[in-house]
Amino acid sequence: QLQASGGGLVQAGGSLTLSCKASGRKWNRYVIGWFRRAPGKAREFVAATSWTGDSKAYGDSVKGRFTISRDNAQNTGYLQMNALKPEDTAVYYCAVDTTNAVRKESRYYDYWGQGTQVTVSS
Repeated sequence: QLQASGGGLVQAGGSLTLSCKASGRKWNRYVIGWFRRAPGKAREFVAATSWTGDSKAYGDSVKGRFTISRDNAQNTGYLQMNALKPEDTAVYYCAVDTTNAVRKESRYYDYWGQGTQVTVSS
């Protein structure tokens, strides 16, 4: 199971950190990814990191503002979001790809969390 948390309401220019805790099975050498879905829009890739953290990918709309990281000892991934904009408002989902290949396509991710709402006010 994946449990995402940390969402909330923030003003434009502010910051939030999302967490994604993996539990319920033995997790090993997996990619953690973050996706988001805004109302009326398609799901969008946000960021992903490999098991060691040496390979990362970001969506174009968040590059330079968001940082993905992980703590493998805690089976937890993080998404640090800075300089938030109203267009970042969405439900954010964490996901796991057990093949440990950093990819942006959601179809490769095997497990999904329940989502956490991020709302950025102008």
